[in-house]
Amino acid sequence: MEQEFNKEKEMNMKRVVITGIGMVTPCGNGKDAAWANVKAGACGITRITRFDPSRCTCQVAGEVKNFDAYLDETGYVDRKAARHMDLFSKYAVAAAVEAWKDSGYTDEAKPDMDRVATILGNGIGGMETNGVAWQTLFERGPDRLSPLAIPELIANEAAGNVSMTLGAKGPAQVVVTACASSTDALGVSLDMIRAGRADVVIAGGTEATIAEFAVGGFMKMKALATQFNDRPEKASRPFNLDRCGFVMGEGAAVLILESEEHAKARGARVYCELAGYGATSDAYHITAPDPSGAGAVKAIRLALKDAAVDDLSTVDYINAHGTSTHLNDVMETKAFKEVFGDEQARKIKISSTKSMTGHLLGATGALEAAFCALAIADSFVPPTINYENPDPECDLDYTPNAGVAKDIRVAVSTSLGFGGHNGVLVFKKH
Repeated sequence: MEQEFNKEKEMNMKRVVITGIGMVTPCGNGKDAAWANVKAGACGITRITRFDPSRCTCQVAGEVKNFDAYLDETGYVDRKAARHMDLFSKYAVAAAVEAWKDSGYTDEAKPDMDRVATILGNGIGGMETNGVAWQTLFERGPDRLSPLAIPELIANEAAGNVSMTLGAKGPAQVVVTACASSTDALGVSLDMIRAGRADVVIAGGTEATIAEFAVGGFMKMKALATQFNDRPEKASRPFNLDRCGFVMGEGAAVLILESEEHAKARGARVYCELAGYGATSDAYHITAPDPSGAGAVKAIRLALKDAAVDDLSTVDYINAHGTSTHLNDVMETKAFKEVFGDEQARKIKISSTKSMTGHLLGATGALEAAFCALAIADSFVPPTINYENPDPECDLDYTPNAGVAKDIRVAVSTSLGFGGHNGVLVFKKH
């Protein structure tokens, strides 16, 4: 009965496809550079340069590199407008403009912009602007604050700036659910198109939090890797026995979503279908995941059901949350076994691209969604690098150290955020 229901749902529900991708990442700026480096297992994690990290026990991060030169080369962010944007907004605009162009839209060939929405995920907002504003307040007083301090630092400005840059006049919103933010943003976007409230959604996430306050805050939670300051490229070690915490990253990823019928009508190139979304709350702890994995299991099952995936053997790839923390990686492994069964779970290729990019917090779900789309389109599974000392409690196929060519029918991406926010996306080959 359930299989019949799923098949009927698949036939009747409006399908949503990905037609454009843009990225700003620690592994390269632009979709092509970032994906090539991730496929090759090239690590973007280096010693922190944004500030002097000597006071921090974790001194490494996945920083975006040569961003100003990238903007000079591409012109994706207007220089005058950029003067009034925090870095997280600049990343979002650059990724969105690339994605828009990648989808085939131009000034001459564009959709009804009243039917184009902008839905982004973000975790913290304008950290850079916030830091400067507080320093100014303490040293010079409130009268010397910038009149644009608030507009630049609030999280919604990422969507606002993208909407203004591209002229998208549908809803412009930001979803904030910690590390699940941009996964949830994509899920909201999927439902918006299905419901007929938009034809096209500029969907994704952005984050720029490599600042002493943010690094120090996560450091005091004992969440960050501290044992590889002299070897930054080795610091992010998902599913390894000797993992010691996650590595912060930054950047943005934006995907252009549209209904299949809308994409077909204009002859658009399609990367894959965004087929399903599931979300739950652990209702357990403000930072730690529920060790049973019950919330993650439920979210994965909801996403698979939403995607009408009734044959679990068609799931060929999972981009795991894979933070390189002890609690997450063990819990996530348990969750995969619970959903798919031990035997089937061992047949699925799994990877944590955070081993190369670091953890982009609110932007990580969108980035990993983009990697799933590219993995399907390219028939290639990216690796989990630094896989050198397997954890007996993490005993699945994590695609160690080198990517592999593979036809991918269905891919799953998991995002499990502080506060117990669980978001899962399912992608299908188109």
